[in-house]
Amino acid sequence: MKFLVLSALLIFIGCSSKKDVLELPETIDEAVASAFRTPENMKRDIYRHPIETLKFFGLTPDMTVVEISPGTGWYMEILAPLLAMEGRYIMASPVADKPYFKVMEQKIKAWKEKFPMVQMENAIFSPPARIEFPAYGIADMVLTFRNVHNWMTNGGEKEAFATFYKVLKPGGILGVVEHRALPEQDDKLARSGYVREQDVIEMAVKAGFRLVATSEINANPRDTRNHPARVWTLPPTLRLGEEDREKYLAIGESDRMTIKFMKPKN
Repeated sequence: MKFLVLSALLIFIGCSSKKDVLELPETIDEAVASAFRTPENMKRDIYRHPIETLKFFGLTPDMTVVEISPGTGWYMEILAPLLAMEGRYIMASPVADKPYFKVMEQKIKAWKEKFPMVQMENAIFSPPARIEFPAYGIADMVLTFRNVHNWMTNGGEKEAFATFYKVLKPGGILGVVEHRALPEQDDKLARSGYVREQDVIEMAVKAGFRLVATSEINANPRDTRNHPARVWTLPPTLRLGEEDREKYLAIGESDRMTIKFMKPKN
């Protein structure tokens, strides 16, 4: 572990003279177990398998990593501290012009205020209307978790994958985790929240990516995908409230594809 001594920082900003020491993680395993994470988020590791997922994508602490649409910061709590010493974390977020996005923004802001020593950069990502990055061709890895359906519904999937390609260096990795539809599902706008795996692969390949590998790390065979409130019937959303709550908790979070792509080196 590398130690980040906060006492000098706290004195400098006039907050406190109390000595305090936090450990910045050096490995994925340490990041997943670190005090930078909230206990509520850690409870969902059984569904999201962050250690196995990030190792499958090939993440290392010295990379420049862009996380697309980080939501309330579930993966940010792992990625930002891990990359704080040797790497670079760029959070590409939607414009907070809707109540839902404003809530996400406030949660991330609160986390940043709690851990000011973890530096991160920001970009705007609201396809197809507005996409703004500080530069392109800079990232070793782009990661997106359960977001593709939103871009399909908004008609921004083409711009999204084109942006991933532009922001990555040659040889860079695109890692995608998404709610997985049955192969026969006909839902071109992904209003169910589920997306066919073959459609995600096609979008990425059309943007110029090469498929590297797929994984069943985040598969859930208990997910039948025919829920009354679509994918949001399941946890963590549980849109039906107390109605059949135990049933949906027993199913767990959705069945998910996990796909690794590469931007060709030449």
